[in-house]
Amino acid sequence: MKRFFHTGVLPIVLLATAGLVSGQEAERVIRSRDAVFRLVPVAGGLERPWSLAFLPDGGMLVTERPGRLLLLDGDGGRKEVRGLPPVAARGQGGLLDLALDPDFRRNGLLYMSYSAPGPGGTAGTAVARGRLQGTELRNLTVIFEMAKKTSTTMHFGSRLAFARDGTLFVSTGERGDRNRAQDLGDSAGKVLRIRPDGSIPGDNPFAGRPGALGEVFSYGHRNVQGLAVNPGTGEVWAHEHGPQGGDEINILRPGANYGWPLVTYGREYSGGPIGEGTGKPGIQEPVLHWTPSIAPSGMAFYTGDRFPRWKGNIFVGALAGTHLRRVVPGAGGPVEQEVLLSGTIGRIRDVRQGPDGNLYLLTDENPGALYRLEPAD
Repeated sequence: MKRFFHTGVLPIVLLATAGLVSGQEAERVIRSRDAVFRLVPVAGGLERPWSLAFLPDGGMLVTERPGRLLLLDGDGGRKEVRGLPPVAARGQGGLLDLALDPDFRRNGLLYMSYSAPGPGGTAGTAVARGRLQGTELRNLTVIFEMAKKTSTTMHFGSRLAFARDGTLFVSTGERGDRNRAQDLGDSAGKVLRIRPDGSIPGDNPFAGRPGALGEVFSYGHRNVQGLAVNPGTGEVWAHEHGPQGGDEINILRPGANYGWPLVTYGREYSGGPIGEGTGKPGIQEPVLHWTPSIAPSGMAFYTGDRFPRWKGNIFVGALAGTHLRRVVPGAGGPVEQEVLLSGTIGRIRDVRQGPDGNLYLLTDENPGALYRLEPAD
């Protein structure tokens, strides 16, 4: 089955994935357009898992939104890591993303984003780092914390990604207060760029500008829950939730405005328009948008050899869409998409490529689970 839709850039062919292969392994072997793969459960019984990171010794770290960090070993065992910062686990808030320092083998530094509690039941997005030693985080330091905390429990972001130059990109949501995304003096609704110690790079686009926060790299974002570095170009890509429609994938440019809430392909949940339309001079057009929404979360560029025909493709988890979305990039933008695992494992919160070249998925459920996609042949 094929259908065409307009993404704001190109018409894209959407290829519906064939279902589970019939036969003895009907529950775990799946045929897609360019691969036949096995869906392998790795760990179950997780409570709202949010992010995944792979350790050099073969272990894995998983965040659970209620505020737990789990260490999983290759034999199915799990231990809880101690020494985390206080977390305001309410609504969409909690313990969120993970990133290992690029020099983790030497320094053991682990970075995490989370909703930090404030006075009177308020909260805001924050980032902390600590040195992982066994099952304990030591020398914990908060390297970023949103100054304006509010009592809303939505739109915290937040993903982390290290750029090629070693700087750390941090996404924040606009906390349900859409006008904050356009305020350069407010860290909400932004993608931030900081050094690993939390200091501000001098070449940031708003560094030293009166009335603006120096850590702001791009603005006009609604709720970014996907960040990934393009391995071919070094560009940082981001995707964000729209309202009713208008989920976007963008390539981040320094100082660029991505439009929310001035322009959007989405609409109010009541059906009315938002802002001034779908585009405006001076505002970046998305590389791709999804209308209706798929509620994207997690994003990875595939670079491995296990799936040769997937190399260079982008994989995005879908929450509302309950599937894995494969996006095939081209010279002028995405050229096609494929829906994988539709309705098979539920809400996909995170997507990561493992050191073994397989893809790993976390489901945002209670209980949630960690799965591996590996070639079936």
